[in-house]
Amino acid sequence: MSLELYLVILESVLLLFTILLLLDSIREGRARARLLLEVDRATKTFTRLEYFLSVVDSMADARHEVIGLVSGRYPSATDRKRTKDIVGAIGKAVKAGVRVKYLLPRFHDRLYIGCLYSGAGAEVRYSSCPILHDLRYMTVDDRVTIIGIPEGTGEKEATKKGYKIISEGLNSVLREHFNNCWGSATPYADYLREVIRETKASPRQLAMELKIEEKDLEKFYRDI
Repeated sequence: MSLELYLVILESVLLLFTILLLLDSIREGRARARLLLEVDRATKTFTRLEYFLSVVDSMADARHEVIGLVSGRYPSATDRKRTKDIVGAIGKAVKAGVRVKYLLPRFHDRLYIGCLYSGAGAEVRYSSCPILHDLRYMTVDDRVTIIGIPEGTGEKEATKKGYKIISEGLNSVLREHFNNCWGSATPYADYLREVIRETKASPRQLAMELKIEEKDLEKFYRDI
């Protein structure tokens, strides 16, 4: 066998070995990317859970007043239990004599959360304040503030994580902002009646669109 043939065979073996290493490196890179993605997802889930737990726990400690500015979007499948926990916390706080007030963006699809919160005893109003799209916060009495940070800019972005801050100064600033928006906001019942008049939909049609129980809408139709 000639030297040239040996060299060709050696080059072919080295080329095959290089290709195998390259394929293995690509597979490892993809596996690493998937791992990082799963870690990122787990972190988001944990921080979102921590945010909801802070809201529920802080509301349980309230003595006088809770005010909140939230996105009010329809909860995803994973957030429905958390939403139910918040509704339960609102009900308990109201029964304990705490005044609970929430501001939501003035969009039809936010009436679902408004129905739940008002049904639990909270005062709910709808506002066009632009900051409602980008920032969510809740203040408890005069000291505790919980701020929710969304995934990105936009009214449909979910809250990614939250911060609990003990600060009378920050509490005062946010409370002033809330009160400025609250004064010009539309109460839940009035806004729902506006939607009924604008859409001219039947109770069944509107219940399907808003995902609200038909029986919870019928009394508003009677008032029009």
